[in-house]
Amino acid sequence: MNTSQGENLAHRRILLGITGGIAAYKAAELTRLLTKAGNQVQVVMTVGAEAFITPLTLQALSGRPVRTDLFAAEAEHAMGHIELARWAELLLIAPASADTMARLAHGMADDLLTTVCLASTAPLLLAPAMNQQMWQHPATQDNAATLQRRGVTLLGPASGDQACGEVGPGRMLEPEQIMTRVMAWCNDSAAAVSAV
Repeated sequence: MNTSQGENLAHRRILLGITGGIAAYKAAELTRLLTKAGNQVQVVMTVGAEAFITPLTLQALSGRPVRTDLFAAEAEHAMGHIELARWAELLLIAPASADTMARLAHGMADDLLTTVCLASTAPLLLAPAMNQQMWQHPATQDNAATLQRRGVTLLGPASGDQACGEVGPGRMLEPEQIMTRVMAWCNDSAAAVSAV
């Protein structure tokens, strides 16, 4: 990491959304990398994500309690989803499942992660992860195109061997690749702001 990249990425308030899928295990390394770069990382997990990786692991790596519940009593007295939406400078969902992409494309807000996304004005970056047939399905491609038209940035997916035994597009980028893309995005954003 060169100095300019590190300076532009460091000290950002990043909300890292983790959705259900085998690629959720990679979120641990991504959390570590983001935190090591000097960012404040707030993890928000879906119910599906908790089937693949524990909140305790991500809390240990981020240094912050993981948020999972839209109606958590300790958070909602202060309208926790709005608090998170205002706090985040960048929303990064990795992995982003086909289901989450569909719900975001249709403006649904039925869990903490999608509610925060709908309530936030922060830029949204998605790292898709799913079976190659699911990624190539016309519904998923339509949803991806809809999200991109709205200014959402897609990081990947990559192509290759998948956990299901198939080969093709749909693999989540590796954590280091996501970091590189996020740093490039931050550098481009910083350059655009300074040019105004």
